[in-house]
Amino acid sequence: MIEPAGLRRRFYERFGRKARVYRAPGRVNLIGEHTDYNDGFVLPAAIDLATCVAAAENGTRELRVHTGKLDDEVRVDLDGPELRPRRHWSDYPCGVAVELARSGRRVPGADLMIAGEIPLGAGLSSSAALEVATAWALLDLAGETPDPREVALLCQRAENRFVGTRCGIMDQFASCHGVAASALLLDCRSLELRPVAIPGGVTLVVCDTGVKHALADGAYNRRREECEEGVRILATRLPGIRALRDVAEDDLERRRSDLPPEVYRRCRHVVAENRRVLEAAAALERGDLERAGALMYASHESLRDLYDVSCAELDTLVEAAARCPGVYGSRMMGGGFGGCTINLVREAAVADFLPAVGERYRSRHGGTPWIRACRAAGGAGRIL
Repeated sequence: MIEPAGLRRRFYERFGRKARVYRAPGRVNLIGEHTDYNDGFVLPAAIDLATCVAAAENGTRELRVHTGKLDDEVRVDLDGPELRPRRHWSDYPCGVAVELARSGRRVPGADLMIAGEIPLGAGLSSSAALEVATAWALLDLAGETPDPREVALLCQRAENRFVGTRCGIMDQFASCHGVAASALLLDCRSLELRPVAIPGGVTLVVCDTGVKHALADGAYNRRREECEEGVRILATRLPGIRALRDVAEDDLERRRSDLPPEVYRRCRHVVAENRRVLEAAAALERGDLERAGALMYASHESLRDLYDVSCAELDTLVEAAARCPGVYGSRMMGGGFGGCTINLVREAAVADFLPAVGERYRSRHGGTPWIRACRAAGGAGRIL
């Protein structure tokens, strides 16, 4: 766990000035994968794993960003040539600075020290947490009161335009708007949000494979392009279609022959996943954990068989979870091709779940997955 006072002390030792400290959480997504960039529905929750940024103005026109985890520092001349991405961790904070400047805001020269406890590449949205914490810090140092909705949209633009990942709004929105003990039912078109209480006696458990297959490079953007192709074709036959969010399951089946087979499979996943999200939120609200869990398993099967973004390691974790008593549901989470699963586990069963899943994974793949029980937490802000 990150100790804010310790981070501020390390900042002072390196930069010689007092800092403010900002926190932005990572997130899990109970259900609703690859629906956010299709104007659909998602059900994420901010979690008690976070990225913290200690920051202070430095009286120059330079942005200095240091990360202790990688023992690396990047310096940027804010008045120099236009920044370009470097395919480096620094693209996330630098992209935020670029978007702040594009929006007409003052970007102060500042020193930033990053401390993170979110595993990189696990699908827990470490990149969005870094973006949000950086935006919160730079806005606060500039004398502005950060607005969670505006921060989320700004950070999404930074990742789309500067980093080059065509992500939807879910990750940044969850990091900004998290509610303790609740998931967030988010309409990614209207950005309407409703907290959905997570019933007592249940724990969110993340299992990270620790792998990221090379197939993931560019595959996320290709999936988005395939969905857009499906919308272009369907819009010529179904009036009023702007996104897969607007397509009914029956209409999709009637128009199946109009779509290339691979495009049809992508569309079928997204259209059905939107329904599953709404059903899962309703199930949680009435305390029906069995139904919510069944929808999670169905989501994983769809991501594996229709969206083609699972892998052997993720499938093993889901199969192992399904064998454990007290597990309501399990599914892969995030972009895919590695990363982690999210599991809905009865609190009393967590102690047995951890070694059982770990052993099953080791017997097939030889490694040890990182497994962590999490709780839903509040959103981003200044903490010190």
